[in-house]
Amino acid sequence: MRTLSVGRQSLLAAASRMCHEERPMIAQSQTSAQPAHATSHPPALEIHDMTVAYHRKPVLWDIDLTIPEGNLVGVVGPNGAGKTTLIKAVLGLVPLASGKVEIYGRPYEDQRKIIGYVPQRESVDWDFPVTVRDVVLMGTYGRLGWFRRPGHGEREVANRCLTQVGMRDFANRQIRQLSGGQQQRVFLARALAQDARVYFMDEPFSGVDAATEAAILELLQELRSARRTVFVVHHDLQTVRGYFDYVILLNMRLVASGPTETTFTPANLHKTYGGRLTILDEAAEAVRQRQPIR
Repeated sequence: MRTLSVGRQSLLAAASRMCHEERPMIAQSQTSAQPAHATSHPPALEIHDMTVAYHRKPVLWDIDLTIPEGNLVGVVGPNGAGKTTLIKAVLGLVPLASGKVEIYGRPYEDQRKIIGYVPQRESVDWDFPVTVRDVVLMGTYGRLGWFRRPGHGEREVANRCLTQVGMRDFANRQIRQLSGGQQQRVFLARALAQDARVYFMDEPFSGVDAATEAAILELLQELRSARRTVFVVHHDLQTVRGYFDYVILLNMRLVASGPTETTFTPANLHKTYGGRLTILDEAAEAVRQRQPIR
């Protein structure tokens, strides 16, 4: 069977089809891991006047964004700010009330094959009877089409991706038998198998141990070095400055976006959170002093 059951059929369909025509696997770039903000390509993502409403109640309002390629982008804001909704709206999983989205200058519908998606782990039915390798093979379906089955080449791709995330020895294990951190690594391996140009990851660091968090961060940095653009919904204010070179601060409206160094500031944090988090003042002071929060 080619699908992994998730909370919504639309999520399942999107995660299975947002794969990419066959190309060489991502290789570590010879150049520096630092992002290149100047590029001859169109921006990786452009959003114009986006509004999203549920039952006529806006949850995102009048969003305008331009994100250059080759960045690790943190999507940051309080609970209920619309972070997951922003990703789903970009991916066509929820309808827009107004506005438009472009990936490399073209509508999302034309760019499905260059987009990878890692949903929230909580949205997946992990009891579905499928092996680890089968989950990663889903990342190759876009290059196969509807009527071809994965062959030796696709299995080799899956094995390489599992090796890259440290899960090769678990390839034949049922996905439900893994820990939360291991399941997250498998979904990241599936994203690697897609070999996308733009990735959207919804809370990939949530609920994982320190070793898995470090492994995920290393993988994200490798993707950036290969000039991929990665959007990550993220909650931990303490790690934003160390993890991301670009940040989107969101609270139903766009508060600010830009390079982390100049955008992740105490003033913008207070605008984003409104003083509702007890950690906010400590986070703001850490930003001001450029020191880690203890």
